[in-house]
Amino acid sequence: MIRLGLIVAQFNRSVTESMEQQAIDAAEQHNVEVAEIIHVPGAYDSPLAADRLARRDDIDAVAVLGAIVTGDTDHDQVIGTATTQSLTEVSLDRDTPVLLGITGPGMSGAEARERISIGERTIEDAAQFVRELREIQNEERNG
Repeated sequence: MIRLGLIVAQFNRSVTESMEQQAIDAAEQHNVEVAEIIHVPGAYDSPLAADRLARRDDIDAVAVLGAIVTGDTDHDQVIGTATTQSLTEVSLDRDTPVLLGITGPGMSGAEARERISIGERTIEDAAQFVRELREIQNEERNG
C-alpha cells in the first residue's frame, strides 16, 4: 500500500477544505493510505511540513494542497514562486515525491473554487508516481 503525507494550507480555507475532502476520497479509491495530514497557515508555509513528512520512512510521497489567489500586488507571484521552488528542493533533497496540488497564482477566488478537483488529481498522480518509482527500483535490483 502507498502511504501518503498530506499538507493542506488553511489560507483560502473555503477552497482548500474541499480540496482536502476530495483528496481523502481519492485516496480511498486508489488504495492510498493518508498516514498524516498537516494543516499549515498558507501555501508558503508548506515546505517545512513537506520536509518533515518526506524524512519519514513510512511516507512514500507528500501531496501539498493550497490555493494562491491574486490580490492588488504581485504578492501571489512571489508566494507561488518561492513555494514551488522550495517544494522541489524538498523532493530532490529527500528523494521523496512531493506533489504540487496548489492552484494559482494569478487567479481569482472564483477561479480557485472551480479548480478544487486538483485535490483528487494530486492523489491520483502521487499514487501513479510512487508505483512508477517502485517499478524502476525493482528493475534496478533485478537488472
